[in-house]
Amino acid sequence: MDNQAADGIVRNAIFAGASKISGAAFTAVLTIFLVRYLGPEDYGVFALAMGVGSLMTVPADLGISVSVARFIAERRGDPDAMARFVADAIRLKVFVTGAASLALIALAGPVANWYGTPDLAWPLRILAIASFGQSVMIMWATIFEAFGRISVYLRVVLAESALETTGSIVIVLLGTGATGAMVGRAAAYSFAAGFGLVLVARTLGRSIRPRRGGHGHARRILGYGSALVIVDGAFTIFSAIDVLLIGAILSVSAVGQFEAAYRLAGLLFFIGLPIRSAVAPRLARGEGGPDHVALERTLRYLVLAQGVILAPLIVWAEPLTRIAFGSDYAASAEVLRTLAPFALLAAISPLLAGAANYLGAARRRVPIALVTLAVNAAIDVALLKPLGIVAAAIGTDVAYVIYVGAHLHLCRDLAGLRLRPLVPPLAASLSAAVVMGLVLLAFGTGAELAIPLVVIGGALGTAAYVAVLLATRQVTREEGTAAWRRLRPARG
Repeated sequence: MDNQAADGIVRNAIFAGASKISGAAFTAVLTIFLVRYLGPEDYGVFALAMGVGSLMTVPADLGISVSVARFIAERRGDPDAMARFVADAIRLKVFVTGAASLALIALAGPVANWYGTPDLAWPLRILAIASFGQSVMIMWATIFEAFGRISVYLRVVLAESALETTGSIVIVLLGTGATGAMVGRAAAYSFAAGFGLVLVARTLGRSIRPRRGGHGHARRILGYGSALVIVDGAFTIFSAIDVLLIGAILSVSAVGQFEAAYRLAGLLFFIGLPIRSAVAPRLARGEGGPDHVALERTLRYLVLAQGVILAPLIVWAEPLTRIAFGSDYAASAEVLRTLAPFALLAAISPLLAGAANYLGAARRRVPIALVTLAVNAAIDVALLKPLGIVAAAIGTDVAYVIYVGAHLHLCRDLAGLRLRPLVPPLAASLSAAVVMGLVLLAFGTGAELAIPLVVIGGALGTAAYVAVLLATRQVTREEGTAAWRRLRPARG
């Protein structure tokens, strides 16, 4: 494989984190621009198109991406075997994803009419092209994750993110609205799909050209992927169900208000994704795993870190939404505050889900995903009318507690994960969040104090957080020194 061994956990985590942070940074810039420039109505159309289009991600993949990653991870050290799996996955991907994109183009008009929003049709048609490139890019992400070479995939992320952000902004400024934003997205993902193919072939150092009849792995890939289709489908619908139901029961403008807060609350999800990419493949059984020690230790540090986000979300919900999105999004503040439990769990959920996939537990995840979706949808349908968009935040919180709790139980059964060691760091994290919240409350939430509050309150809150960690002895001097040595570049 390009005559280089797979990278270690720390290096993969760093590069996975860099890819997620860089992608999130570009996404944040683009989201804030679109929210403020388009306004609630046009941004609502864009968000609704993204919500409808996200439903196509599962039929556009059929579990191929994660399934092939599992088999590749089990065969590290055998480049020829990995190349055969990649070739068969590419063949399946082109056929399945192409068919799904054509279906979305055909359904764009009827879907727009069903929502009573004719302006939705063209964004959906263009999104079909973007969805093809995005689905292929997702497969490259899982393949590089299985290779243990996430450093290479960072190039694909940077190229796509930069192209989408700059291209979309320029096109939207020409007066093209939500449709122009989709054009920029489609162009960026199409380029990234081709660029990723070149890097996969170069990294593997073997021919990955699909052959007629394949190498005989297509059935195995689709077999394991069949359970992932249900899981990913349920989770994809779960991610979009609030937007879809708000659009159907309330209004397109309400969709924009909720989606803006949801994106801000879900920032910790992007922290959990790189950790998953670095740790989860080591639970594949072909790697001599499952490495339950790495899983437990990583969860412990994630639990310690994630409480920091709670205080700003709860105490500073109003100034955060006002600064980020403008005064037109006043209703988003209460949604952001209500989504605090979701934000608390967002960091560890990707790691738990990825661990279960590499452990071969896709079928056991099916009932978890279905129950999560059903609970969220039921709360939305029952409470959206009387409570408004806050009801969708409540549904997301309750469903996410069920989802994460069930995956913790699953990892305990399959990988010997111990749950008791996670309790002290959780208590320390929540205690630090309380202290940080009191500090922020003491300074107030006036918009004119926003920048000084961010600097002073953040510094004092972080100091309080570190003090709690040391007081509860969750981070020892030896552990800190060892972590620093792993991050330092090798000499000589």
